[in-house]
Amino acid sequence: MLLINNDLVAQVLTMDDVIEAQENAFKKLPTGGAIHRPRIDMYFPCQRDDGYFRWGTMEGANDGYFAIRMKSDIIHWPQDKDGNWTEEKYCREPGTYCGLILLISTENAEPLAFINDGMLQHMRVGGGAGIGVKYLARKDSHVVGMLGSGGMARTFLEAFKSVRDIRQCKVYSPTAAHREEYAEEMSKRLNIEVIAVDNPRDAIRGADILSSCTDSMNPVYDADWIEPGMHVTNLGRREMPDASGEKFDVVIRQGTAGLQMKMTERFQAERGLSPAAYIGGTVEEMKRIPAKNPEPGFGGDDPDFKDRGKGGTYPDFADLVSGKSPGRTSPDQVTFYRNVGNQGLQFSAVGQVVYRKCKEQKLGKEIPTDWFLQDIRD
Repeated sequence: MLLINNDLVAQVLTMDDVIEAQENAFKKLPTGGAIHRPRIDMYFPCQRDDGYFRWGTMEGANDGYFAIRMKSDIIHWPQDKDGNWTEEKYCREPGTYCGLILLISTENAEPLAFINDGMLQHMRVGGGAGIGVKYLARKDSHVVGMLGSGGMARTFLEAFKSVRDIRQCKVYSPTAAHREEYAEEMSKRLNIEVIAVDNPRDAIRGADILSSCTDSMNPVYDADWIEPGMHVTNLGRREMPDASGEKFDVVIRQGTAGLQMKMTERFQAERGLSPAAYIGGTVEEMKRIPAKNPEPGFGGDDPDFKDRGKGGTYPDFADLVSGKSPGRTSPDQVTFYRNVGNQGLQFSAVGQVVYRKCKEQKLGKEIPTDWFLQDIRD
């Protein structure tokens, strides 16, 4: 069995690998050649009186491999003097995180690897957004308007560059030093012009692709800024304005994100940034967790995002690649790819690529598989 850390993932994994692996896996969902379980979180009170412990898992299987991604976080939701409201997280102490992928063979049920999830997580989300651009953005898309300057914003732009001739990116994030650092790094890495701008409006104006990659609990742009012909993608639901749904001519979802289960006091959709969560604690303690966005429109009452845009349909990626859904049919249409829904499958699809490459290159730390086996039937 292998232990594979983030440095090794970065060493062996390319964005082209990520996009190809996910595309192939998603195409197999309708025939049962791939399967996944959407993300479910579990909340329980912690020592912080303004936070909560959150455990999150998601699972998927394809091509002989199964993966479960597991995350252990302390979550809190600070608001700064300018009214910026974000979700922050850590494990044990700020600056450290616990996220693991357990990869298993579906041929004989053998555990194969533990993989740190940080780098793979950023790559798989960016690759998912890249798939949306590949199939829905105009072929002549050259300019990206990027809101956010963290790790996800980096892999999103890398993915866009993998599938389109991106020549310029205008980036905005609230901290000037962060956006300047992003502009310098990404311009060198991708050999394109990356410009840090002083407000989100300037980042979006004239862009072919509008990308929001933030941990904001509030919308980071105005729906009226969406222009004809744009392709829109996102990281989180709350960073998008509710009225943006009215601007979309074509909406494609990656896959099924929510669980069709009755909402109760203890099982709720869209608490904090969780698609679905079981919640412990007293009624008073539960008030720490941000409630579902009460605004009508974009999200509707269903965790699986019932607002279908102006077209009235709600196809997924499999419909798009099979021809059941035509996708973009005009250069003036506004398209939106909901980059969430197949998370568990993304980890099995991309995790197996990392595992095979590490095996081939004799990378990773070997640990005895017998440590994880027993002779007592469970």
